[in-house]
Amino acid sequence: MTPESAPARGRVSPGSRGRGPGSDRREDGQVGVLVIGYLLVSLLVVTVVLAVSSVYIEHKKLLSAADGAALAAADDYSIDVGIGGGIGGGAGTGATTPLPALQDSGVEESAAGYLAATGAGARLAQLAVDPATGAPDGRTARVVLTAVVRPPIVNFLVPEGIPIIARADARAELTR
Repeated sequence: MTPESAPARGRVSPGSRGRGPGSDRREDGQVGVLVIGYLLVSLLVVTVVLAVSSVYIEHKKLLSAADGAALAAADDYSIDVGIGGGIGGGAGTGATTPLPALQDSGVEESAAGYLAATGAGARLAQLAVDPATGAPDGRTARVVLTAVVRPPIVNFLVPEGIPIIARADARAELTR
């Protein structure tokens, strides 16, 4: 072996950068910091998606309860006999036409009865029938329900919960 071909001690050859005992260790552990950072960001994203999904699912449950309550309230009508054309005769003949009639108090009572019968109060936190519930035109049952969602993991950020509202309308019709 000639002195030119023998590797010099303490020198790092270009192909072995950062691999030998003489390598620079200032960058050791940098990948660990990146992995921890990415894990924290991933956990944050999962937490946000979980909270948003929880609110969405609870809103769909509330909307389903409002739909059922509106249908139950629309079925609880009285018959109002109006004057005019329709079933009993032609226009201007003075024949009476039966029409369904809804009252605000009846809609509220029917909605509350439906919610109690289905046990919706056990599935939804702070479930309440909103004062906007009623019969705006006398033939349509409008049910407005409110509840509170407490999303998992982040519930300490919103201890009172997130209020949600659902509105459903159902029309009472008489058919032959």
